[in-house]
Amino acid sequence: MPQEVARSALRLVQESVTNAGKHAPDATEIQVVVRSPQEHVHIRVTDNGSGSRAAPAGGSGGYGLVGMRERIELLGGRFSAGPVPGAGWRVEAWLPLAERDAG
Repeated sequence: MPQEVARSALRLVQESVTNAGKHAPDATEIQVVVRSPQEHVHIRVTDNGSGSRAAPAGGSGGYGLVGMRERIELLGGRFSAGPVPGAGWRVEAWLPLAERDAG
């Protein structure tokens, strides 16, 4: 796995779990699934919170979802985030495993 893909995958999981703790204080479970079919790595982080995102105490101050999207797209990947039907929140990314050409 290219180093930048591995680093971005780690950051995505860290930020997603942090966001769940901040914005879904009623969540009792956070599920992290990482799969690596042949050409990409697929990461899915889901919480079982109420689905309505609470404002964290003291404010957010960050660019969590925007930053994750930019990081993933710079590597040629795809990113999505949003409520899960019923309840909860899901962050997903697909990162290519092949090195990108510098041109």
